[in-house]
Amino acid sequence: MRITGLLAIVAYFSPIICWSPTDSYAPGRIDCPDDGNFLRVAKGLSDEEKEWVEGRNQVTDQALIEFLRHANMTNFDAENFINGLNDSIKIGLAYSGGGYRAGTCALGQLAAIDNRTDGAWEHGLGGLLQASTYMVGLSGGNWMVGSIALNNFTSTQRIIDKNDIWDLTHSIMNVGGWNVVQTYKYYKGISDDIDKKRDAGYEVSITDTWGRALSYQFFSTLNDTGAALTWSTLQDADVFKNHEMPFPIVVADGRAPSTKIISGNSTIYEFNPFEMGSWDPSLYQFMKIKYLGTDLEDGENNGTCIGGFDNAGYIMGTSSSLFNQFILQINTTSISSTIKSILTSILQNLSEEENDVAVYEPNPFYDSQVGYSENTIQNKSLNLVDGGEDGQNIPLYPLLQQDRSVDVIFAYDNSADTDSNWPNGTSMVQSFKRQFDVQGNSTHFPYVPDQKTFMNLNLTARPAFFGCDAKNLSSLVYSNQSSDFIYDIPLIVYTANRPFSYWSNTSTFKMKYSTNERNSMFRNGFEVASRYNLTLDTEWNACVGCAIIRRQQERQGIEQSDQCKQCFERYCWDGTLDTADIKVNYTDNGTTNSTETLVGDKSSDATTLLMNWSIWCLLGISFFVLH
Repeated sequence: MRITGLLAIVAYFSPIICWSPTDSYAPGRIDCPDDGNFLRVAKGLSDEEKEWVEGRNQVTDQALIEFLRHANMTNFDAENFINGLNDSIKIGLAYSGGGYRAGTCALGQLAAIDNRTDGAWEHGLGGLLQASTYMVGLSGGNWMVGSIALNNFTSTQRIIDKNDIWDLTHSIMNVGGWNVVQTYKYYKGISDDIDKKRDAGYEVSITDTWGRALSYQFFSTLNDTGAALTWSTLQDADVFKNHEMPFPIVVADGRAPSTKIISGNSTIYEFNPFEMGSWDPSLYQFMKIKYLGTDLEDGENNGTCIGGFDNAGYIMGTSSSLFNQFILQINTTSISSTIKSILTSILQNLSEEENDVAVYEPNPFYDSQVGYSENTIQNKSLNLVDGGEDGQNIPLYPLLQQDRSVDVIFAYDNSADTDSNWPNGTSMVQSFKRQFDVQGNSTHFPYVPDQKTFMNLNLTARPAFFGCDAKNLSSLVYSNQSSDFIYDIPLIVYTANRPFSYWSNTSTFKMKYSTNERNSMFRNGFEVASRYNLTLDTEWNACVGCAIIRRQQERQGIEQSDQCKQCFERYCWDGTLDTADIKVNYTDNGTTNSTETLVGDKSSDATTLLMNWSIWCLLGISFFVLH
């Protein structure tokens, strides 16, 4: 991705207008829905999403024809193929968590598939974004998804050109740098916003503070820095109503009261422009997101409805609450015993008071029936935390729902699974395992290898396809499901963070980036997604096209072209396992590196995190959250 000599973006940019009933961070009264319904059982898509997807199909069909034509696929007529389908091909994009590392890498990866980016059409996968139906983010990945969607579907190109959002030159903990007055005003502004929500009668948590701080970086073009910007605002945004963007989804985890560690069986919640809730059998319900904050019992209320609770920054902060991990890492750091004692006391007290979670109170699902069971939800407060705390750091679950009919998922993994802050496939392994738990709820995920195999077979050093042949997935299908169900299991194109022009294995807890560092992360992300600007594989566009059309070809019994067969030989995991101890990891250009050479400055990560966090706690939180 070229950072200098950038072309101007043709599309005019203007932020989505902020709205809340009180024109502030505090929720307030609004009119109730005409139909009086707030909750629904999670059987199928909502009527609103169905209607929206039908409209989006018309856009993606044409965009996909253009992408496939440009991909130089041999012996393939894109227009006849796409126009001859009974159902539109649905592409899902999933971006992992991992703090600013994940967010900046994701913005670069997004740039590579966005035809608004200079060079993406010629040297990347330009147009793939325009052909996609869904876009899902978690933690740092959700900062990308949310900031792009709620800034009127802006682009990475514009972020670079204008540099008015995603300014990371100062830590979110100390935005003024040496300017103490500016930092004080920043804290005071956040304090005032939190007070307004508290004064309106709502419980506040550190996530309120975190969400408002994130908004200062991602919604800085708005006069109120997103204080009144709600997630449901997307419903009224022209760029969303006109189906010009993928359907954005943010993922978080439910956390049982008084617990600190999330299990793999936790309830996965999603936030989309119309609803929030879960497909998991532990909830199996959705709430109209616009009315979060409304007091409900068994889905009924007293005629008073609330809006504005679904603040965009708060939802983005909900998906990125890493406080449990802070507690777990304190004793492994080399910080002084005095600071360690102070931090341990502060954070443990917060955990005991459950201030380390995002508090959704009143619980919209209180006293309602869990799906089709006879059980009811008895907690008046719903506690949500970082979406990656169950190990599924790539938010794949929303895209595995059969009702969404996703054909192919592009999974971008910017996790820090290894000591060197690189991915090793852990999230893919966890998502594969979850389908066999009760919470999997009949979702299916293609076979993947263990983490050692991911590394030894270089499945993180280049893109890897999983589920290439649906007929090999028949053993995953339940006996009561049709044999054709195998074609509803998405093919997954997995792409892991990797160094090309920049060492992008920065710490999850690195809180500031110079403009040059940020843009270098963008550039490297572009190169990761584009196979180094198509220099490592001039047919990468075509191979991606082969993955996109694969499920529809299988449904119709159409044999792959020789070109697609060769692509699948290059990129599909063939089931081979190599569980030997990892000794050597190969770069994409064929040179070898000891895994120990792929190391950033890991030794100081936890120390840096906790020292930054100590400033945040001692200078900020005690002033405006816990007073």
